[in-house]
Amino acid sequence: MWMEKLAAGVLRVLTPLGPRYVQPTFRQRMYLMWIFRNFDVLPLQVLNRWQRHLIDQLCAEQRFVSLPRLNHLEDVPILGTVERRPPVEVETRPERKPAARAEAVARMAAERPGS
Repeated sequence: MWMEKLAAGVLRVLTPLGPRYVQPTFRQRMYLMWIFRNFDVLPLQVLNRWQRHLIDQLCAEQRFVSLPRLNHLEDVPILGTVERRPPVEVETRPERKPAARAEAVARMAAERPGS
């Protein structure tokens, strides 16, 4: 399997528009095999600066596999999958004030002698 990936592997890039398949050069395939040696899928955020630069360069070069060839992707080994999606924003709730009763209990506990 390593030889097949090295000879003709493609990189899968998950985008908001769907997966894209990039055909890297032999040298880039070697480096991508090293990047994905322990994981099949990695988010872009966990890659270091050089690795992100490689992924950005591959996507900028538009070396995507053409649509007719996508039907044969079962035969093409996948080097790895990069999740290149925008970060999900988490909605934060406004801070709630503690109940008046809780404040009174806390005040009484602080005023208690011997505390």
